[in-house]
Amino acid sequence: MTSDAPVFETRLARDAGDLRASQQLRYKVFVEELGGDGPLVDHEARLERDAFDPLYDHLILLDHARCDAPVVGVYRLLRGDMLPDGGRFYSEAEYDLSALKGSGRRVMELGRSCLHPDYRGGTAMYHLWQGLAEYVQTHSIEVMFGVASFHGTDVDAVAQSLSHLHHAHLAPEPLRPRATVHQPMDLIPPDQIDRPAAMRDTPALIKAYLRLGGTVGDGAYIDHEFNTIDVCLVMDTARMSKRHRDIYSKPRSQAAPAQ
Repeated sequence: MTSDAPVFETRLARDAGDLRASQQLRYKVFVEELGGDGPLVDHEARLERDAFDPLYDHLILLDHARCDAPVVGVYRLLRGDMLPDGGRFYSEAEYDLSALKGSGRRVMELGRSCLHPDYRGGTAMYHLWQGLAEYVQTHSIEVMFGVASFHGTDVDAVAQSLSHLHHAHLAPEPLRPRATVHQPMDLIPPDQIDRPAAMRDTPALIKAYLRLGGTVGDGAYIDHEFNTIDVCLVMDTARMSKRHRDIYSKPRSQAAPAQ
């Protein structure tokens, strides 16, 4: 990482070069770091890509003080009104989204969210989130959703966390996705959950969504190709408290560090 203070810019990818840079960062995180793979992953060029990329907007975080690879954060975004006729969201490979898609709400899928390792634990995620907040406001998005992951495929290792998510953060039925290959999450009775352990073992990104009022779908999905256990997160922007909205979209100079 550069020794200079970061000079952040958050914007949508504008061209093939921006998209390629985001796919390079995704390769570093999802393939090299987490052991994922896929039929369109280009190991020679070090690109994590798939057939959905051309359909999506790609929100990128750049650090202009970094010369080698300035794209240090990415999000992939697909609004419901961007879906082609007969098209589907990426999450529909894992979850039945009938309730969400039939809700009459303006929905948007989030995916492929990642930060370069050098930028975790600082303000970078908040800069990316503020760019996301601007996008949400511009397009009047009412509900955001997408899969988020636990690393590895050992359900027993994350039983406390999955059970806590199910019992404390289940999405309301009118918006609730359901895993198509259903891995139950209610593995431990509520009164036997070790909540501190459950939260400690929950990935930071999922905890951040929970602090913003996020909820989860019914059941987890084990993604052997990506070496993850996925949960489907749902955030109803109307249910976010003012405090959550202020944290989510406060001026960048005041952004608190990500936890």
